Amino acid sequence: MSAPGIRRRVLITGASIAGTTLAWWLERAGFDVTVVERAPEFRDGGQNIDVRGAGRTVLQKMGLEAAVAASGTGETGIRFVDANNETVATFDVDEMGADGPTAELEILRGDLARLLFEACGDRVEFRFGDRIAAVDDGPDDADVTFDSGRRERFDLVVVAEGVGSSTRELLFAGENDPRFLDVIMGYFTLAKGPTDEDHCRIFTAGEGRSIWLRPDNHGTTRAILVVQKAPEGEDDLSPEAQKAFLTTRFADAGWEAERVLQGLSTTDDLYFDVLRQVRLDHWSRGHVVLTGDAAWCATPIAGIGATLAIIGAYVLAGELATKAELGSALRAYEDRMRPDVEKGQNVPKAGPKFLQPQTRFGVALQHAVLKVAALPGIKPMLAKVIASRSDDVDLPDYGVERG
Repeated sequence: MSAPGIRRRVLITGASIAGTTLAWWLERAGFDVTVVERAPEFRDGGQNIDVRGAGRTVLQKMGLEAAVAASGTGETGIRFVDANNETVATFDVDEMGADGPTAELEILRGDLARLLFEACGDRVEFRFGDRIAAVDDGPDDADVTFDSGRRERFDLVVVAEGVGSSTRELLFAGENDPRFLDVIMGYFTLAKGPTDEDHCRIFTAGEGRSIWLRPDNHGTTRAILVVQKAPEGEDDLSPEAQKAFLTTRFADAGWEAERVLQGLSTTDDLYFDVLRQVRLDHWSRGHVVLTGDAAWCATPIAGIGATLAIIGAYVLAGELATKAELGSALRAYEDRMRPDVEKGQNVPKAGPKFLQPQTRFGVALQHAVLKVAALPGIKPMLAKVIASRSDDVDLPDYGVERG
């Protein structure tokens, strides 16, 4: 890195939750931060995510916990339903606690990213509509060439993009050994209907399918179509083919499938995801480091993606701020984060199979298990198991206080 006393330059690619959180902390620690984002403007879209355990602590340190809570989706719990919309089992926030199946800090991805982006203010330079074309990593810094033709030198380049990060594939070519979870998900926004409520409703349709309808704070409903199957090239489908795939799969699903598929046919915000985890042996090389989903995507099934993104950004900024030597800081960052990432990625494939059974008997068995899990004496134990995954994180105090 640069000599002590010099304001070190950091380039972050990706105005994601990880990228904007990292930018906030690095600027607070005295770094000169630039964020480049390939989208032409800030992206507000996205589905429900949550922030749990130590991730909430980081938001508290940033003075943003109250703002995040105020911008929440309003989801008060999860209700599993049958084909007649009758309740099979309910898990409410007030029964399960702040880190239950529905977290107390439940928010849309775009709303959280917007809060983080606005918190950075004009102290961080954001460049939209550009991306990294090449990085020449030298002994003292990285020489970065952008698609726009611009060329600059930075002390550190941070890749904070998504699971399919093109910059990661450019700079860490062939090093990702993804783990596919045999699940395909389609997320999109749906007009709010008369049956929609402040609970997330989940319908299990059999044949490896489920439909999720979740509330938001924008007067619409967030739909999720889930298919449990091994991938067979679906990640290469065009947007039109993605809609056709989901429509064919759910045409005879029952419940509110007809309404959902009508919404799918006209939506312009479908996000189609063949779930896979990002797994690399190392997250840095020279003056380049990965963070967030680009480094370790655990998939939405893990339920801890946003939390890990926020924690990882905080830890990376803290190690860079408190260690003079770059290699030492990046090693410490990885040493601290990898155990929590590996725990978060420990998602058994049996989980999706239970949530999306193939047979009528499997659906009946799922309903029976859910009814037992929803008993008053069982819910507190279930809540403790869920909360322990996000609470058991050793969060260092780097002494970079909120002003």
